[in-house]
Amino acid sequence: MIEVKEEELLRCSVCEAVNIEKSDETVCRRCGTTIHLKNDFSTQKSWAYLITAMIAYVPANLYPMLITNQFGVTDASTIMGGVVMLWEHGSYPIAAIIFFASIVIPVMKFLILIYLLISVKYPIGKDRKVNKHKLYYITEAIGPWSMIDVFVVAILAALIHLANVEIVAGTAATAFALSVFFTLLAAHAFDTRLIKEN
Repeated sequence: MIEVKEEELLRCSVCEAVNIEKSDETVCRRCGTTIHLKNDFSTQKSWAYLITAMIAYVPANLYPMLITNQFGVTDASTIMGGVVMLWEHGSYPIAAIIFFASIVIPVMKFLILIYLLISVKYPIGKDRKVNKHKLYYITEAIGPWSMIDVFVVAILAALIHLANVEIVAGTAATAFALSVFFTLLAAHAFDTRLIKEN
């Protein structure tokens, strides 16, 4: 009986048959499809989602997040404008939370994912495998917290129904939600097995 290691087993992407790796291009024993050991497009989907998220993040910071109409006077504020306004009014904890959730965390996720995607293609250091896994799981853990700005706008728009005050979510709210959504997709599309290969 031939002993086969688990690393030598390959799954056919067409018929799902398990095959033994013989070379870089193994032919499936059941359907005859060529099974490529390395997937050249393994990071392409993650890159596409990440670039889309970064593109959506630009209007999220340029356009108003919150538009208030009070006594006929319309006031629109961007994310950073809202942070500055809250800071000036003495709401330091809320300003800090929105700053970290809307500015620091998204940028940190972008940088971590860019680092991971580049490092699996061009290995930076073999002794950093554990750190790369930790970085990946950090992006997974902090991902939903980026949506705090959108939640605040939605709650304000739903709760404040005064006669002379109207609160509407701005264009930035949609762009920011799209940015967070595509960042989450980029993290989920990233194949952590690629870290082990380097």
